[in-house]
Amino acid sequence: MSDLYYELLVKKEQTAKDSVIKYGLIALTVLAVAAGLFITPLILVAAIALGVACYFIIPKTDLEYEYLFINGELDVDMVMSKSKRKKVRSINIQEADLVAPLKSHRLDYYNGNQKIKVLDYSSGNDEHKRFAIITKADSDTCKIIIEPDEKMADAIKNSAPSKVFLD
Repeated sequence: MSDLYYELLVKKEQTAKDSVIKYGLIALTVLAVAAGLFITPLILVAAIALGVACYFIIPKTDLEYEYLFINGELDVDMVMSKSKRKKVRSINIQEADLVAPLKSHRLDYYNGNQKIKVLDYSSGNDEHKRFAIITKADSDTCKIIIEPDEKMADAIKNSAPSKVFLD
């Protein structure tokens, strides 16, 4: 018996917020270093703190999501700055309530629900065909947004044909 295996990498598009955070932190760090050198050395402590913040925050502004689909199980990994990898979610498609395109009428009930938790693991581009997976996570209903290509969408559809819609 052969395993159904599919892997896809989706780059999250940079938003204005990401750019402001990235370049703002760098500019503040440079200004703090300059002020520490020319005004008072105590400001260098703030520069060090800003440098540490840059180390942890800036990689999170350059994200890629890797989808790994194996026999009905979708694993989502977050790749930060093409160097750090973190597993963010594992979804069993058979246990999901519904999988459909974001603009599908099938999601109308869930789109009206204010208590639903939304997790976006896509490029963020509204022009791309993105899908929502409605599932339970930690006793809460979650709407997980992914951006599979056509082959992966077909593989997901084949794993749970009664719950997955490609319209």
